[in-house]
Amino acid sequence: MPVAVTIPSYQHRIYASLIYIAKAKKTTMASTSSSNPGGAFTTLQERVTFEKEIKKSKFIAIAGPIPDEKSAMSFLSQVRDPRATHNCWAYKVGDQYRSNDDGEPSGTAGKPIQTAIDSSGIDRVMVVVIRYFGGIKLGTGGLVRAYGGVASECLRNAPTCLVKTKVPMGVEVPFELVGVLNHQLQSFHVEDIKQDYDTGKDGISMVTFKVDFDQAEKLEDAIKANCSRELQFYRR
Repeated sequence: MPVAVTIPSYQHRIYASLIYIAKAKKTTMASTSSSNPGGAFTTLQERVTFEKEIKKSKFIAIAGPIPDEKSAMSFLSQVRDPRATHNCWAYKVGDQYRSNDDGEPSGTAGKPIQTAIDSSGIDRVMVVVIRYFGGIKLGTGGLVRAYGGVASECLRNAPTCLVKTKVPMGVEVPFELVGVLNHQLQSFHVEDIKQDYDTGKDGISMVTFKVDFDQAEKLEDAIKANCSRELQFYRR
């Protein structure tokens, strides 16, 4: 027969916090799990530009890091030139791709830019290629080579960085060990440390934080070793 279990109110708050963090992380990161199974991805450090003239048409590729799909549209509005003949673009956020030819023949601009992004191995990135028509038509093949080529060159020389995903965690710890715990958290460079004394347990505090995915187990072991007692950990 099923047995009802009552969870203390403070644990409801902790669980809700951890679940909220996990869901937010899932929304932005889950789509990268197949392409980045290790929980990390490479993205651009900063916005970069590459310019090239091809048969009197000027092509300017502008690439930048984006955290999500909504940011892509904001990036586009910042860099597009309404005076240009075309503002073609593509972006990649995990397994989510989108591209636009902006008036060029279908498949001759956005797709080649998208292919350049995919070939670069860079994630969370958008590339906008602006074209100022110079009077000479390039043809379908010429357009594909032009848009794909300037996008590739732009990304090839761009500074990149490795971004590690964060794991939300929590631990119940006696008041007298909070200082020891904080020392360990600082040594592992955790983020978003929050402390809750209203746990319903005498002398016990709940501390939540986020740590690099590949450091979670090491941190848990270090905390247990330095606190010299069994502690209750929560992880999502």
